[in-house]
Amino acid sequence: MTVFRGYDQKALDAQYDNMARVPEAPAHVKRWIEGSRAAYARPGWRRDVAYGEDQGETLDVFPGAGAKAPAMMFFHGGYWRARDKSEFAYLLDGLRETGAALALANYGLCPRIAMSELVRQCRKAVGFLYRHAGDFGIDRERLYVCGHSAGGHIVGELLSTDWVGFEAGLPRDPIKGGVALSGLYDLAPIRLSFLNADLRMDAAEAEALSPVRHVPPRAPKLVIAVGGNESEEYHRQQADYVAAWRAKRLSVVEVPMPGHDHFTIVSALADPEGPLGLAQRKLMGLA
Repeated sequence: MTVFRGYDQKALDAQYDNMARVPEAPAHVKRWIEGSRAAYARPGWRRDVAYGEDQGETLDVFPGAGAKAPAMMFFHGGYWRARDKSEFAYLLDGLRETGAALALANYGLCPRIAMSELVRQCRKAVGFLYRHAGDFGIDRERLYVCGHSAGGHIVGELLSTDWVGFEAGLPRDPIKGGVALSGLYDLAPIRLSFLNADLRMDAAEAEALSPVRHVPPRAPKLVIAVGGNESEEYHRQQADYVAAWRAKRLSVVEVPMPGHDHFTIVSALADPEGPLGLAQRKLMGLA
């Protein structure tokens, strides 16, 4: 029986089962962790800075050089139910010798919290870093966000946020640009897949939290990419989101990543001279 766009249940689940699709995934994750261990050995990190009261609401920040550096704030993937910020400190390599800061955000995971609360926490993290930027050598007028997979979805939600309405004292545009990798911008198929056993979304929540459904009338530049070897649904997700942005005449730059899968694409961000690393630095005014 068809459950979504011609897919039956087994086929739809396969579209989003990245661990099954990439047998080398555990080896990739091991390299993330090893690289992050080396990155954390660099002096200067501020670990587990609380931006809220929930156990998941913490940041790791590698401060910028000098008093006012640009900052990239990274939101990890893991289908909103797994992974940890500590696995991604190696992304500091993509910003080396630029003087930029890197902030790694944690958030509460499903099913302990609902998806709507997860998104609220991520917005809260942005507000916290904006308000406390000076404590980390960050220029709050040069704050950027990046995310992979579920983190790409979070980036889409952040770029659609009414910040003035969200929290008193925030400007209309605390974020100056975003990078979304292998993102999930339409949650309708996610709700219908095996993933919803943990996410527990109903149709209304999936609609309300789908970035493709509420593209803002104005937004900063978005850099977006999906691995050439990712599933058809990941490519469809990006194509629909890019089309929605362009329909609103918003600035979006697609970075082709042929030969990359769901795991190698985020690793590629750590190469400052690779296409993603270069696009990130250009977005931040560093190249």
